[in-house]
Amino acid sequence: MDKGQMHTQICDNLNGTYRRKNHDYGDSFAKLRNELPNAILVRIYDKYSRLKTLLEGAEQQVQDESIDDTLMDLANYCIMELVERKIEHEGK
Repeated sequence: MDKGQMHTQICDNLNGTYRRKNHDYGDSFAKLRNELPNAILVRIYDKYSRLKTLLEGAEQQVQDESIDDTLMDLANYCIMELVERKIEHEGK
């Protein structure tokens, strides 16, 4: 598999995760963002902190949070912010 195919596969996985979480939790990111426009900064900082801890090799109490999962979460939050910004821009 070449890098372009890997990128497509990762993006497909991101979209699947996004859809499943929105199904289970509703569009909580958009709701939070409506109340706190800079909420993305908090979410990214949370994921950054988790990634830093994982990369530093600290003992984890929650075993199902991997580096890859954290990177996927970061990517999805960035995409969700882009979607919300696009919606705002189109609404003007």
